[in-house]
Amino acid sequence: MLKQWMGIGLGIAALCAGAMVRAQGQEYPSRTVTIVVPFGAGGSADVYARLLAEKLGHDTGKTFIVENRPGAGAVIGTQYVAKAAPDGYTLLMMSNTQTVNESLVRNKPYALMRDFVAVAPVNEAPLVLVERTTLAPKTLPELIQYAKANPGKLNYASSGTGTPYHMAGELFKSMAGLDIAHIPYKSSGGARTDVLGGQVDLMFDAVSTMADLVGTSKVRPLATTGKVRSGVLPNVPTMAELGLPDYNATLWLGILAPRGTPQPVVDLLNQKIAKVVNDPAVKAQWAKSGLDGLTMTPAAFTQFLAQDIAKWQKIVESARITVD
Repeated sequence: MLKQWMGIGLGIAALCAGAMVRAQGQEYPSRTVTIVVPFGAGGSADVYARLLAEKLGHDTGKTFIVENRPGAGAVIGTQYVAKAAPDGYTLLMMSNTQTVNESLVRNKPYALMRDFVAVAPVNEAPLVLVERTTLAPKTLPELIQYAKANPGKLNYASSGTGTPYHMAGELFKSMAGLDIAHIPYKSSGGARTDVLGGQVDLMFDAVSTMADLVGTSKVRPLATTGKVRSGVLPNVPTMAELGLPDYNATLWLGILAPRGTPQPVVDLLNQKIAKVVNDPAVKAQWAKSGLDGLTMTPAAFTQFLAQDIAKWQKIVESARITVD
């Protein structure tokens, strides 16, 4: 009888614990939530984190703030969130820089799939491959032919080693079998300036940034990097259309939380973020910049992260990319 009562007592305790977690999930948030951006102010991650903070704050009636913690290729801010309390009050705005870093930065004090839980994606945008207008080839097939005939002669600029701009170029080189030199800059602005000035041959750049310059005398668009054509540059074909059928390299953002964050909190955040992403006014605003909103369940986003890590690991290893 005593064992029977002990078993019943343990069962009641387990139910109570579960009820407490559910109650915490329902009551969340009860205080200020911080979204950490591991990049500098003014970039796309910062801009869209602030939009999320505003919308989520309005929806929940609680304060969401953005805190920039840049440095070490996004490692500093990411590590900060990895060590934060797993209660849903410290979140990470991440990009595919973090999935590349999983294989590029070998001595990180964290691992994405070990120390974080996937909450929700936010948005993605394709890049556009542009060339200086004085370059001889005028189309992507002509560029590939020229690069193969002149190995090592061409170069491309990026905003730094391991950034999406860089990795888009390495994926292109790998799939097309090309030898094109990479010139890393400290920012996309510096890289863009030298391509526009004719000092560098090529660049993979954000569609939203480069769209107004396409068709001018400064740069020539060759292809976009998404699975479908960009609504901002509808006349520019995709890499897939021009002979690289499996090519896909976009800029995307998402939200992570420290491992151990209660599932009800994760699910609630996922729903609230999806609500922001699907807001007609937000979708219309993003479409003007060539952005598409992304919505996935936490489980689907987890799988997405794992696949992206594996994809870029192959490129990092095959191209022998290293960072100091």
